[in-house]
Amino acid sequence: MIKPIDRNPKTKQAFKLSLAQKLLLIFGLVVLSFTALPTVIILLIGLMPTITTILTDSKNINKITIIGCFNMAGVFVCLVNLLNQYSAHQEITILGNVFNIIIVLGTAALGMVIYFELPSLFVIISKSSVQRRLHNIENKLEKITSEWGQEIMNDVVIK
Repeated sequence: MIKPIDRNPKTKQAFKLSLAQKLLLIFGLVVLSFTALPTVIILLIGLMPTITTILTDSKNINKITIIGCFNMAGVFVCLVNLLNQYSAHQEITILGNVFNIIIVLGTAALGMVIYFELPSLFVIISKSSVQRRLHNIENKLEKITSEWGQEIMNDVVIK
């Protein structure tokens, strides 16, 4: 049976972690930091645009998703380089390369541009589609007028 959608925001409960879950999460992050430190360093530094977006605009999930996905795509390039030559000091070499930083920050900037420009691009495409449809309707109307005569058009009231 399909449950109806509850549109009442008061009935939605906030997602809360218990103390044990928080401690387990912190413990897992500490273990991950010690076992895969170069990867964690690249992720923390590379995902700074996404972290900044989360901290400054945490209510806008669409913005976080778009910027985060593009940013993660750029960070993935650095992670692939790291995993090809995994060593303790490789993250400094990778993050010291200016082109890797440009890739990481450029993909995040591309995500930001897409977030801000995609709605206006959609409006432009919609307007051109509507204009094309109106032009087709006018052409059909002219064709009907030429076939049936102008008297028919005078009887039509456009509302």
